[in-house]
Amino acid sequence: MVLQLINCSGCHVPLQLPPSAPSVRCALCDFVTHVAGGGGAAPPPQRGPPPPSGSRGRKRAVVCAVSYRKTRFHLKGSINDAKCMKYFLTNRYRFPQESILTLTEEETDPDKIPTKYNIRRALYWLVHGCQPGDSLVFHYSGHGSQQRNYNGEELDGYDETLCPMDFQTHGMIVDDELNATIVRPLPHGVKLHAIIDACHSGTMLDLPFLCRMDRNGQYVWEDHRPRSGTWKGTNGGEAISFSGCDDNQTSADTSALSRNTSTGAMTFCFIKAIEQGHGDTYGSILNAMRSTIRNTSGATAGGPITSLLSMLLTGGSLGALKQEPQLTSNYTIDVYKKPFSL
Repeated sequence: MVLQLINCSGCHVPLQLPPSAPSVRCALCDFVTHVAGGGGAAPPPQRGPPPPSGSRGRKRAVVCAVSYRKTRFHLKGSINDAKCMKYFLTNRYRFPQESILTLTEEETDPDKIPTKYNIRRALYWLVHGCQPGDSLVFHYSGHGSQQRNYNGEELDGYDETLCPMDFQTHGMIVDDELNATIVRPLPHGVKLHAIIDACHSGTMLDLPFLCRMDRNGQYVWEDHRPRSGTWKGTNGGEAISFSGCDDNQTSADTSALSRNTSTGAMTFCFIKAIEQGHGDTYGSILNAMRSTIRNTSGATAGGPITSLLSMLLTGGSLGALKQEPQLTSNYTIDVYKKPFSL
């Protein structure tokens, strides 16, 4: 299917949509039109939609896993990733269970199926009304892809995308929209951690700085701010993202790491790093994750499924797995001195 790159008619964020898509407005503009009664221009991020019902503690999370069951894009490990992440957040970092919004294809509530609409709504719930002292987490396990960027803002010429369950009919979620939704609204005193287990996910949140680390653990920060000068940071808050691989890499859905139980390699390595005592700093976590992946043989990038998806969506070619977890941030930090906490 051919997907079209169309700017939102309200705020001009680029959206990737199929030709038959009923709307060319992003979720923020759609919700504001519905809730506030109209307005053509994009509103301030604080005017998001009313959140779904449920508790909103000082710690809250969206855990989203897309398995694409009964399709040729099926992933075996994503549901396990969601279960592991939810257990990890509640038991290690004391996130209240009622403050974790879980979206998987196993949910019986239709509002919690990981469709494009539901994922967007969940992300607005995550940041809506956040206050200083709040700790927010977005975990995604599923397919990721890329699309050509035509406005010159991406250094490599591509936007990164998440693939909801219904991406074939409703399109993908572009990194510009993720940034506008859960990064730019963050006020001072609020911290967001994203954990993105997907292909082509290095700069999935479009954060301004990427930590480029070599195999000896030495690092430099690369400036990924758009040439246009568009600000991709926060409104004073803190946003940091761990991702499964670089933008030009694929991320594994494998049983090689976890005793024949399928998981996403990145999710497994992230949790393992912290549970085995490497969670003091961002640098120690990143080093431990990379070491686990390098030292594990037999991991495959979702077999032919992930590779096929990459070919269908990006026109890319098949290749061997090369996966290096990445760290991006809205500001530069000393990764070996800044303590990690959720």
